[in-house]
Amino acid sequence: MSVTKMSSTAPATPSETPVGILGGTFDPIHKAHLRLAEEASARFALGRVLFIPAGHPWHRAAPAAAAADRVAMLRLAIAGNSTFALDDTEVRTEAPGYTVDTLERLRANFGPQRPLVLLLGADAFLGLAGWHRWQALFDFAHLGVATRPGHSLLPETMPEALAKEYRGRLADPAAAALSPFGLIVPFVLSAGTTSSTMVRGRLASGAAVGDLLPDCVSDYIRQHHLYTH
Repeated sequence: MSVTKMSSTAPATPSETPVGILGGTFDPIHKAHLRLAEEASARFALGRVLFIPAGHPWHRAAPAAAAADRVAMLRLAIAGNSTFALDDTEVRTEAPGYTVDTLERLRANFGPQRPLVLLLGADAFLGLAGWHRWQALFDFAHLGVATRPGHSLLPETMPEALAKEYRGRLADPAAAALSPFGLIVPFVLSAGTTSSTMVRGRLASGAAVGDLLPDCVSDYIRQHHLYTH
């Protein structure tokens, strides 16, 4: 299995350089997505960040924009950063998208030794125990968990099984670069919180979104009349 249609600007990197993985519906991609990828790149010394738009997310309603539009907006948004690359495999399949299957595919592609870091927000991490085969995620990648300033991950707020994994796998970014998978690495994200739901709400109401979206994405949305209803 292979990753296809990556950005042609993505650099060739040494086999040991960690790869970040950022999945989502990207409906639409916004500045907070990009800031998360940028800060994770610096924190984990990532040689590449793969943006993987979901095709048929199992845990939420169908995306508001068509897959082709979401991919086009993502491609525009990441074009200026040579570390960022697009993997559109998930949007080209009819099967529900499970993160563990994505990581298994990427592990097969990158080999057994390349450090892979799945990038998650703290809210997503706290819900991890409800994910399909969630404990198998650690067999394929590290989990880089972005927290807001002043907000720490507390095991006592987690389901028991997740708290056990957290205590046993907690590490720092340097450790994640020295092993291919299996660690949980929290890091503080300086960017403010934004959701695609918030963006779509503003767009539907005709409010300004310049503070939330890259100009190229705003232009695409306007030209293609997206999120108007």
